[in-house]
Amino acid sequence: METLAAAGAAAAVLSARWNWWRPRVKGLPVLMYHKVGDYPAGSKLKSLWVSAEAFRKQLEYLKRRGYTPLLFSEWRAAELGQKPLPERPVMITFDDGYANNHAVAFPLLKEFGMKANIFLVHETLDTHNSWHDPESEPWIPMLSTSMLGEMQDSGLVEFGSHTMRHRNLTALSLEEVSWELKESKKRLEQKLGREMLGFAYPYGAGAYHPEIRRLARKAGYRYDFGIKQGIAPLPWDPESGPIKRLFVRGDDYMLDFHLNMTRGRARF
Repeated sequence: METLAAAGAAAAVLSARWNWWRPRVKGLPVLMYHKVGDYPAGSKLKSLWVSAEAFRKQLEYLKRRGYTPLLFSEWRAAELGQKPLPERPVMITFDDGYANNHAVAFPLLKEFGMKANIFLVHETLDTHNSWHDPESEPWIPMLSTSMLGEMQDSGLVEFGSHTMRHRNLTALSLEEVSWELKESKKRLEQKLGREMLGFAYPYGAGAYHPEIRRLARKAGYRYDFGIKQGIAPLPWDPESGPIKRLFVRGDDYMLDFHLNMTRGRARF
């Protein structure tokens, strides 16, 4: 009886922490990363940092289970009937465009032959993450223009927009929102010589604000990404709302990653 009671207590604890009991969900898992590497001293946003070791294990998981990472352009080609979607698609995304995406994540993507998409904050390219309060998150380098060229030329990385300045869109006038959306798209297309198909809302703010989302669609983005946890349904209907993503935390275990990929949620 004591053994059964202990087992029941353990199951209750696991159920409270992990959503292993949820049914499997089909669709497109879209992974959301930010920074890859070791977090700096003084960081109060440690959950945004995924270590190189953890990132390697996650890529190994995807490779071992037969997932094929998609670029924005490949998803669009499938929608247009130009090529089929792979049997087990996944999308790897990075928000903000930190230099560690190039220094740490990119070599691992090349090693595993994996593709990823990075949302760029245009006015922080070649500088630092100026929207962060350095009291809570130290300033670190962002991607440089030369890094963008190298990554894009590899065929493993595509870029999307994360606005001009990484401001909370719900705190701006609609005129300012429109400028952030249109100007970042225009300048990134000029810089990179290709269409910006994807857009991610900074902080996820505005993703479910009808007027802000209307402006994002009007700006010409095909895919708009929020931060609501879940797996995107396939086929995706833009009228159903922004694309859900799976936030990969720095303190995740591989069980978290597995549950995110299969259930669309690991934690409460």
